[in-house]
Amino acid sequence: MTESAVPESPAVDTAELLPAIPLDSWRPTKETLHRFAQVVGKVALAKGIRRNHWWHMTFRLTARGWTTVPLGDPRVGPVFTCAFDFFDHVLRIATDEGVQVEFDLPGKSVATFYTDVMGGLGDLGIDLVMHQPHPFDLPDAARWFEEDTEHADYDPDKVCRAFTVQSRVGRILEEFSAGFSGKVSPVHLFWHTFDLAVQRFSARRIDMPATVDPVTREAYSREVISAGFWFGDDKVPEPTFYSYVAPEPAGLTARPLRPEGARWVPSGSGHSAYYSYDAARATGDPVGAALEFFETVYTEGSALAGWDADALACRGGITDPVLEQRMPEHRRES
Repeated sequence: MTESAVPESPAVDTAELLPAIPLDSWRPTKETLHRFAQVVGKVALAKGIRRNHWWHMTFRLTARGWTTVPLGDPRVGPVFTCAFDFFDHVLRIATDEGVQVEFDLPGKSVATFYTDVMGGLGDLGIDLVMHQPHPFDLPDAARWFEEDTEHADYDPDKVCRAFTVQSRVGRILEEFSAGFSGKVSPVHLFWHTFDLAVQRFSARRIDMPATVDPVTREAYSREVISAGFWFGDDKVPEPTFYSYVAPEPAGLTARPLRPEGARWVPSGSGHSAYYSYDAARATGDPVGAALEFFETVYTEGSALAGWDADALACRGGITDPVLEQRMPEHRRES
């Protein structure tokens, strides 16, 4: 092919790298899907092998949706996963014995979905007793899943759009995560708060009063800098990138944030940094803007907390200094 025959690259709509997803555009579907996630999350809680900071019960992104980690008791079996497929719009429960069940997501109330999940597990020979089969920390937390016929909205197109957003943000968080060689979580979905996040840890143990609840105690037993994204809720009514340091070091909120529009806001007993998803979309480089936000919070927070950021750096996902020097210059800069 001659040079003159090479087609021009199409113009890229940078805003659509991260599609718009206003909270009110899909709120009823989001509220139903959040409770579907909690049903499956409680399956993972019951049948997972416990990992530090609750990593065993969170979801991982796939090219088609979410999946649990492999679940089940190696002494009894079977090993199984529960996977949401947001293109076929099914939940698929598959075992290492080569069998699976699946059922549709649209047109289901939470009550029906819960019945399907429990029945599907039984059909696969998976014995499970779900402790506290009701939502965790949601407005209807006192209502059993099997009684929730209220939440039954599932718009496939809106779910596909939301998953596209999560998939793209997931890669941003993976890229951010790759620059750290210390203890780091997977990029994972917490079905509790419905946020996608990655956490960097130091080895510093955190003492908490005995009155602190078990969920919080395990989540924050080590010093952590967290980065993530959520779609918004009644408290934060827009899609938002966030980051925080726990425990919060003195003087953190006096440190500047980038890009323009990022801000510190009160959150719990401390503060979180927020950066509007739509503000990132409005830039010429939304991916770069989100990465700059996460890096800024980490740089400021780790410095105040006394982390050795240089020793923990993993530029380009490479820990060996010789290999790093061989990396092309543009890769080192990125």
